[in-house]
Amino acid sequence: MQKSRFSVTDLVLIGLCTAIIAVMAQISIPMPLGVPVTMQTFAVTLTAIILGSRKGAAASLAYLLLGAVGVPVFANFSGGLQALAAPAGGFLWSFPLMAFLIGLGAEGFHRSRIFFILCQTAGIVLNFAAGILFFCLITGSSFTAGFSACVLPFIPVTVIKAVLASVIGLQIKERLAHVAWS
Repeated sequence: MQKSRFSVTDLVLIGLCTAIIAVMAQISIPMPLGVPVTMQTFAVTLTAIILGSRKGAAASLAYLLLGAVGVPVFANFSGGLQALAAPAGGFLWSFPLMAFLIGLGAEGFHRSRIFFILCQTAGIVLNFAAGILFFCLITGSSFTAGFSACVLPFIPVTVIKAVLASVIGLQIKERLAHVAWS
């Protein structure tokens, strides 16, 4: 019999974090150009910091798969492939890799805070880049228009969400490390 890559505890935590991403996605503020401000990126960052690279990416991938099959887990209780093909779909597609990068930084937090910040920045930049690229492909917009719609209005909120997710996530991760899972 083949050994699973994740323990039962890991699967429970992945499922719990997948649910947290789905719930936080419903906190959404519509924007004029079709890309809403949501708490999804906060939840993906939080999940990655708590679970680490592989499990954080798995939770984000599970979230995408649930949404792809039609479960209304995306912003504004949407789901299905049409949500992944919408102008903001690039942000969603990037979540597993974003979580992996941020989780990688969180795994090395005690060795290097600079590495943690670089990984978190790389994850956020990847998320923005995927969002701009997809937005431009779907809408036929220029890079400048995509940057104006997908990045510029979100920079201050993104910084705040990243800092809050880091503070909260690192505390939760530290406390979970002391829990005896039996």
